[in-house]
Amino acid sequence: MSKYGMIAGNGRFPLLALETARKLGDEVVAIGLKEEASPEIEGLAARCHWISLGQLSRLIEILKQEGITEVIMAGQVKHASIFSSIQPDLRLFKLLSSLKGKNTDALIGGVAKILEDEGIRLADSTLLLKPLLAGPGVLTKRKPDKDEEKDIAYGRRIANLLAGQDIGQSVAISDRACVALEAMEGTDAMLRRAATLVNGKPLRLVKVSRRRGHLLFDVPVTGTGTIQVMQETGATALAVDAGRTLMLDRDEMLERANRAAIAVIGYEPEVGS
Repeated sequence: MSKYGMIAGNGRFPLLALETARKLGDEVVAIGLKEEASPEIEGLAARCHWISLGQLSRLIEILKQEGITEVIMAGQVKHASIFSSIQPDLRLFKLLSSLKGKNTDALIGGVAKILEDEGIRLADSTLLLKPLLAGPGVLTKRKPDKDEEKDIAYGRRIANLLAGQDIGQSVAISDRACVALEAMEGTDAMLRRAATLVNGKPLRLVKVSRRRGHLLFDVPVTGTGTIQVMQETGATALAVDAGRTLMLDRDEMLERANRAAIAVIGYEPEVGS
C-alpha cells in the first residue's frame, strides 16, 4: 500500500483519483481547498483536512503531521482566485513577492521548491488516473472529415503557440480561422463565446497541454460536460494531446460523443522542456 497526500481543487478529478486510490488500496490524505473542493472528498479520503487558498505553512504542517513525503495536485483552482482573491500567509506572501511573473508556472514552481526543501515531493497529478489519459488516434466511431482535419491542424499550431506562452490550453476554430482563445474564463465559456461569432458555422475545439516535460499541475481535462457544451455550441470535433489529457468518465464521454456524431482524436503532443 502506498501513501499520498492530495491537494484537492474543484471538479471530478480529485473524486475520481480518490475512488481509484481506494480500489487500489492506497492511502490518500486529502487537503481540500475550502474555496474550491467538494465536501464529497471527505467520504473518499483516508483522512481529510481543510485549508484556505494561501495557507502554505498550514499545508506543510498537515503533510508533516501525516508523515507524507509525496503529494499530488488534483482538480482546478480558478486562475482569477489564485492572483486576486487569495489571502496569503507570510510564507506564501514572501514567495509571491519574489516571483518575476504572475503566472501559474512560476507560482507552482515556487511552491514545489518550498515543499522539496521540506522533504516533500510534488508528484505527477495523473499518478492515480493513468487509465483515463487520452490515447492516440481516433477515439470515436466517426473520423474527422477533411475540413475538420484542416481546422484541427491549424488549431494545433495556434494552441501550441499559446500554451508555450502560458496563456491558455484551448482554441475554437472555424473554416481555418481562430474564432476564440481560452484564457482565465475556461473552455466552456470560451466555446459559448465563439458560438456567438460564427453565425451557425461549425466549430472545432482544439485542446493542448502546456509545453513542459511534466504533468505536475494544470493537466488538460475533458469529460461529459465538454461534449454537452460542444453540442450546445455546434462544435463537431475535439482534438486533444494523447497521453497528456485526462478524459473524466471516459466511457460515458465517448458514448455521448458517438451519439452526437462528434469526432474525438488524440494527437502526438508537442512538448518542450
